[in-house]
Amino acid sequence: MAPPESADPALTEALPTTPLRCFTGSLVAGSLAILAYRLTLSVASTFANKPVTSDNPTVVNLSAAVRTLVTGIVALGAGVFGIAALGLFALGLQLVIKKLLDRQSADSES
Repeated sequence: MAPPESADPALTEALPTTPLRCFTGSLVAGSLAILAYRLTLSVASTFANKPVTSDNPTVVNLSAAVRTLVTGIVALGAGVFGIAALGLFALGLQLVIKKLLDRQSADSES
């Protein structure tokens, strides 16, 4: 579906990729990954310290499933943000190296 004609072109235009933007995004994603990892550890230790005290097997199975789901979702978030941080950092390094090589080739041609 095409954007409406009355849309502001500044909002639909992509911003340029710069090393500063990459490293800033990597810092933000890395911070979120660390926070999510710490939350994962906290959730897991809380669940381990508070066992389910019930004789009903349905309650025990359901609580185990919910605990696994909650821990898994938080761990997945930590992993996704960690991989995003590594990717953005690598992209920033690639852009810096590309600029340096372009500058060197321009200096050698002059």
